[in-house]
Amino acid sequence: MNKTTAIVLAAGKGTRMKSDLPKVLHRVAGAPMVDHVVQAALDAGADDAVVVVGHRRDLVEAHLTERFGDRVRTAVQAEQKGTGHAVMCGLPELKDATTALLLYGDTPLVRSDDLGRLLEVRGQQKVALITCKVPDPMGYGRILREGGRVVAIREQRDCNAEQLLVDEVNPGMYAVDVAFLREALAALTPDNEQGELYLTDIVAMAARHESVADCDADHRTLVGVNDRAQLSAAEEDLYRRIGDDLRRAGCTVRASARIDVGVEIGTDAIIEHGAVLRGKTKVGPGARIDVGCVLDDVEVAAEAYLKPYTVASESIIGERAQTGPFAHLRPQSQLDEEAKIGNFVEVKKTRLRKGAKASHLAYLGDGDVGENANIGAGTIFCNYDGFQKHKTIIEAGAFIGSDSQLVAPVTIGAGAYVGTGTTVTKDVPADALAIGRAKQANKEGYAPRIKARMKAAKEAAKKAEGS
Repeated sequence: MNKTTAIVLAAGKGTRMKSDLPKVLHRVAGAPMVDHVVQAALDAGADDAVVVVGHRRDLVEAHLTERFGDRVRTAVQAEQKGTGHAVMCGLPELKDATTALLLYGDTPLVRSDDLGRLLEVRGQQKVALITCKVPDPMGYGRILREGGRVVAIREQRDCNAEQLLVDEVNPGMYAVDVAFLREALAALTPDNEQGELYLTDIVAMAARHESVADCDADHRTLVGVNDRAQLSAAEEDLYRRIGDDLRRAGCTVRASARIDVGVEIGTDAIIEHGAVLRGKTKVGPGARIDVGCVLDDVEVAAEAYLKPYTVASESIIGERAQTGPFAHLRPQSQLDEEAKIGNFVEVKKTRLRKGAKASHLAYLGDGDVGENANIGAGTIFCNYDGFQKHKTIIEAGAFIGSDSQLVAPVTIGAGAYVGTGTTVTKDVPADALAIGRAKQANKEGYAPRIKARMKAAKEAAKKAEGS
């Protein structure tokens, strides 16, 4: 049985990143660079992957296990002795593979379609490689051909003047027969300026048997990332790709929206300028995510409308529900169908059931708000006593007047009415009126006396400052 295992080289420190974080764990569009490469290999048909690790390998290994489980193993390259040596370190983990797909962990834009073509063109050849033409080949290994066939790859530092003019280059991606790979790696020698074992030398070895195939790809998808400027450029390219894929699938995505890999968006959804969608966010058909919204792991149902600058994380927003502008849903918040939170409303670990609303200026923490209940402006769920969190329950159809404080644990019964400015400290029965505020007293003609006293105090203060 034919089996393909990807070997992903990811042992380097990446000094030009100027970071303690291993280079391949720097994120591009929401996922570490190495994730994009491994996923592309798996999507292209690889059965599993071996990632060759080195610098801070504990971090890389822990991440890969969490992300890919047993589909990815690791091998250690303790010393950096060239790309050929790195692949040697991964060989013991190939097990029963017949084809090795050799990749670099810092090429997050590589497409699975191109890797799939690479595996196809290998056929019975010992080696297949991707090539590309670039406007400026500086730094790349040059593809050397004779009679149209690839016969070798020459690293730039080892090229002569004529070879330096070649604009067809090697991005370093190969599909190789595993039996041949073992033999070829064993025969590598460090006969080059760097004194390293070059993986590229296996191409010349296969060419001697007329057993090299190649296919080309867009050089923009094959670039490696070596510093944070290149990281940013790669991320912009990936955001553009993600946006275009969604547009072709029937979504409207404005140019400045940023949608991470893995986010799901339904047809006819609209993602406006400056919106940022991350993690496991899902947006249903016909939903609208307006300008400047930021969503982390949020589920948005069909036809919901998130008005500008809604910020939400780990929450659920139901069908035709509305949020914002300037609303904040903290983790474990849930808006059911047609529920609404308006401007400057913060919700945490609270459910608003169908048709419930808090239109403005409220804090709802650790609560359950019944169907069609109304929360007035300035209302606060007083959920924390300094030691524990407590729950506020508002049953269906209740009305909470503005500037009320509900001191949890407390229940407001169905259809009850809480008067404006009330501090509720005990349960309110269904259909009852709760009111608790100081009695108002009017003193006729007293305002001028108050004003005169204040004016005199102000003038005395001024006089004291000047003396």
